[in-house]
Amino acid sequence: MANIQLNDLRKSYAGQEVIHGITMNISNGEFVVIVGPSGCGKSTLLRMVAGLEGISAGTISIGDRVVNDLEPRERDIAMVFQNYALYPHMSVRENMAYGLKIARMPAAEIDARVAKAAAILELEPYLDRKPRALSGGQRQRVAMGRALVREPAAFLLDEPLSNLDAKLRVQMRLQIKDLHQTTGQTMLYVTHDQVEAMTLADRLIVMNKGVADQIATPHEVYMTPASEFVAGFIGSPAMNIFTVQAEAGVAVLPGGQRLPLSGLPASGEVRLGLRPEDMEIVDAGTPSIPVVLRSVEWLGADAFGYGVIEGSDVLMTLRLPGSTVAARGDRLHVAPAEGRMHLFSKETGKRL
Repeated sequence: MANIQLNDLRKSYAGQEVIHGITMNISNGEFVVIVGPSGCGKSTLLRMVAGLEGISAGTISIGDRVVNDLEPRERDIAMVFQNYALYPHMSVRENMAYGLKIARMPAAEIDARVAKAAAILELEPYLDRKPRALSGGQRQRVAMGRALVREPAAFLLDEPLSNLDAKLRVQMRLQIKDLHQTTGQTMLYVTHDQVEAMTLADRLIVMNKGVADQIATPHEVYMTPASEFVAGFIGSPAMNIFTVQAEAGVAVLPGGQRLPLSGLPASGEVRLGLRPEDMEIVDAGTPSIPVVLRSVEWLGADAFGYGVIEGSDVLMTLRLPGSTVAARGDRLHVAPAEGRMHLFSKETGKRL
């Protein structure tokens, strides 16, 4: 395993910059997830590390080597793609061993590595089967095993679970996390799925239009998002974010109501962020945000209320206890839990 160092990494197409100066050190054995919406540059960044995309500026180091000018096969990395890309005429054993045979590794060493990887990935009963006799999750494990037997310095995984159904994705997340814990390999993983990102990562790179908006642990990203984009992207249901007018410690809400809040600037418009679970139902006479419900989804232990701030068309989502009795048209008064609000600049979108 090895660390991966990105230093002011940039990529341009036809004079248009699409990756904007990303700098990060990925430590030995760290699991880093690049997450963001479609078109944000996450797969491009991964392919630059792999050597499948050229870089326009900056440096990439794997271990102690700058690899800018090295071919993918010279970088000592292994990639797992969304498409399993298994050889259909070969058995699981032959698929996993093929790269080592091409490298002319001794047969005894190949057998030992395949056996070790099969044990880690629970593929031992399937070694003599062809890919067509395997489920989607099993095929993806074979693709991971094929990478694992190479014992690379780092694993690069590009949306490896996207082709699986929801139940298999949960199972494979556990498999990947177990694999990381067992091998201690450095892993760089791309996904658009925030649940995958939050559950797998030691640290996240949250990408927005080619910019790393925040590089931090999942807990830090969720609790203290660095920008309005990060706040809105990470979290389900999404954070409520709307514009308020600050007036000497009071937020004037979109419906004209006045809500005392600490931490506001002395004056001017700011963007206020409130997660659905960070609002408490309070009495009508208490300073609060009045929300008129449009619908309530009951999920058992919890319920989600969807409505608007009274006197406006600003949408609000509330996470309510499952015991809450509420229906369309009801008026609830909610207030932010202590220390759980987020303020962002209306001009830059950055956290205040």
